[in-house]
Amino acid sequence: MDRRPRLKEVAQRAGVSIATVSRALSRPDMVDDETLALVKKAAADLGYIPVGAARALVSGRSRTIGAIVPTLDHAIFARAIHAMQTTLDAAGYQLLVASHEYSPVSETAAIRAILSRGVDALMLVGADHLEETWSLLTAAPVPVLLTWSFDERLPCIGFDNALAGRLAAEHLLSLGHREFGVISGTRRANDRARLRIEGVRAALQEHGYELPEERVSEQPFTFAGGRAGLAELFANGKPPSAIIGGNDLLAAGAVFEAQARGMHVPRDLSVVGIDNLEISQHVTPALTTVHLPTARLGTEAAQYLLARLQGRARPDRVALPIELMVRESTASVLQSPA
Repeated sequence: MDRRPRLKEVAQRAGVSIATVSRALSRPDMVDDETLALVKKAAADLGYIPVGAARALVSGRSRTIGAIVPTLDHAIFARAIHAMQTTLDAAGYQLLVASHEYSPVSETAAIRAILSRGVDALMLVGADHLEETWSLLTAAPVPVLLTWSFDERLPCIGFDNALAGRLAAEHLLSLGHREFGVISGTRRANDRARLRIEGVRAALQEHGYELPEERVSEQPFTFAGGRAGLAELFANGKPPSAIIGGNDLLAAGAVFEAQARGMHVPRDLSVVGIDNLEISQHVTPALTTVHLPTARLGTEAAQYLLARLQGRARPDRVALPIELMVRESTASVLQSPA
């Protein structure tokens, strides 16, 4: 049964008429500040979200699904969104996309805005969210799907991010590397970045080695970030013989910086990325990386939400398989000059 708070309930709580609530929410410039404050507080207390005009359709469906991603300036999210849109389009649905640039506050605002558009379902990325956001998501009147990560509070389709870091580290350990550096995106509000570093640390500790904090450089997810990260790691004491990038852009940037310093990859420095972006096969040397099937994630996310809307059962937790792709950017440390 749909128990979304109604406009009438907001009006009763605020002590004003339904027409006043409608004006306050749609045309706030038409009501005085005191009334507007009362209506906003009542709506927030009740968890009321004004829905779009499409909700007035007899079908009760907008045939629109929302997706909120950290950024659109990254190929892994673009690839998933493209696959999701293609699958939804074939089913007669459209995708409404928003990004928050890794800002938890902006993410909450984006979720409210998209839900207010009357979407039939919502997809978002990661498990790091404000408590206000979690309350909004778990009370949402539509199916909500978490992707890339896992959390017991919502259905999830994602990857084992700790395993991604572990696979990269174990590969380098097998080649004899002991001095590691990690170039990561910012860990704040990004559980994927944190888990990948935790996976690296766990693999090293099992072999009796450590990854101290000074061997982790947090940078923007760009080529420039990878270059800056390598420069920082080389400036902090003994240079590492192996670098793990939190994604392929960071890893490729580390390769570019090493080459600019006159180093040979992989003879002088081995580098591993995570994602398996198309560029990883075309840089020189081709990048060893951990493959994350992001296009498949987009397809499966769309299929899951469509199934929910059609009343069909699907598993509420799906871990997609990941694998190490060994290419030319890694080699035995024994090949490095003494």
